[in-house]
Amino acid sequence: MHKRNPPPPRRSSVNIAQLRTFLTVIECGSFSEAAKALGISQPAVTMQLQSLEGDLGVTLLDRRYRRIDLTEAGRLLKPHAIRTIAEVDIARDEIERLSGEVGGRLEIAASTTPGAYVIPRLLGGFVSAYPSVSVTVTVHDTADVVSEVEEGRAQLGVAGAVVKGAKASFEQFTVDELVAICAPSSSLSSERGVRLIDLAEQEWVTRESGSGTRSMAERELTAAGVDPANLRVVAQLGSGEAIVSAIEGGLGIAIVSRFVARKALELGSVVRIDLAGRRIERPFYTVLPKGTPTRAAAAFNTYLHAPLEG
Repeated sequence: MHKRNPPPPRRSSVNIAQLRTFLTVIECGSFSEAAKALGISQPAVTMQLQSLEGDLGVTLLDRRYRRIDLTEAGRLLKPHAIRTIAEVDIARDEIERLSGEVGGRLEIAASTTPGAYVIPRLLGGFVSAYPSVSVTVTVHDTADVVSEVEEGRAQLGVAGAVVKGAKASFEQFTVDELVAICAPSSSLSSERGVRLIDLAEQEWVTRESGSGTRSMAERELTAAGVDPANLRVVAQLGSGEAIVSAIEGGLGIAIVSRFVARKALELGSVVRIDLAGRRIERPFYTVLPKGTPTRAAAAFNTYLHAPLEG
């Protein structure tokens, strides 16, 4: 009696688009935000995820309680999806090298200030120069920017600090200046040569603890003999825009990035406090993976090192 051969194993039809959608939903935390990031409709995101789960025969995302959590199968798939997409991007870049064209996807991970104020200003010119490149920018804290690059989720990062021991290379491309600002109605708006120690008794508006801008401002205050713990902080706000708006409304003084305050300073809705002989600066760095970057990442890195205006 002949034994029946077992049926051949079911082959999955998983594709790259499904894996990208899966990872984007995880990163964004919702289907609607993932749809915006991917430039597709929310039903298309849902269809991609359902197809992926159907192809694999498992549930990858737990969608209960208006939250999206990874199932055990989803946690198992995630690192494989990251590696697969990274390998495909490398292969695409190598193929593009044959044609001499710079194209493909460029995932940029940036810390808050460059991600909101520096990179967006430069994208128009870059995309005009390289129309075959599709750019996505996500905002993280500096440590996560480096992790995104190290783990291949981003081909290039932009951060305000060098992380020691990182498996990535850092190249300074510009300098950010931190400026002290107040409302036009403040007596400080017309004073000249104000010392940081003279600002100790003012009412302050600051970023949340852990912010790079706040950390640098506190270092400068400490160097000037001011204990940041003794400042009269009337509000802690979660973004540079919120701080500038608070200062426009007359709520104390603040130290913020020049990039953040630029428009308000030009409009005259806030005034830069003239600090005595002090220029508070911090560098911005591009973060690239060890080894050869993709052509799109290399092109954007070169583009960033052109002089910035303003």
